[in-house]
Amino acid sequence: MKKTLLISILLFSVLLITSCVPAAGPVETVTEEPVMAVYSKINATEAKEMIDSVDVIILDVRTLEEYEEIRIEGALLIPEDQIRTLAPEMLPDKEAIILIYCRSGRRSEIAARELIDMGYRYVYDFGGIIDWPYETVSGK
Repeated sequence: MKKTLLISILLFSVLLITSCVPAAGPVETVTEEPVMAVYSKINATEAKEMIDSVDVIILDVRTLEEYEEIRIEGALLIPEDQIRTLAPEMLPDKEAIILIYCRSGRRSEIAARELIDMGYRYVYDFGGIIDWPYETVSGK
């Protein structure tokens, strides 16, 4: 009797365990809310690799005077203190890859966090132009 009971319990346990294992095949995940972006800090080399390999927006968040003095070619200017008001019109695609820089890295971090807070998903702060070892341009 004990042997039969022990075998029955063992078989029931195996059956219970195997019925809990999901079947092979694709697993569908349902997410109720979109995943929010997080602040990402990269270095100049990583930014340059992205610029050279994928479609990105390079965003300069310094003043107009600083921008005209020296900037990365193709950079769009939105001063850090105007991000909230100008970004919706100048950066309409919240799924675009945005690389942000300033002079030393302080304003770029503030601007990156602000854009993320506004719903932009792919925002990368690469610090200051003072650490940019690659080609730059100047003038209006």
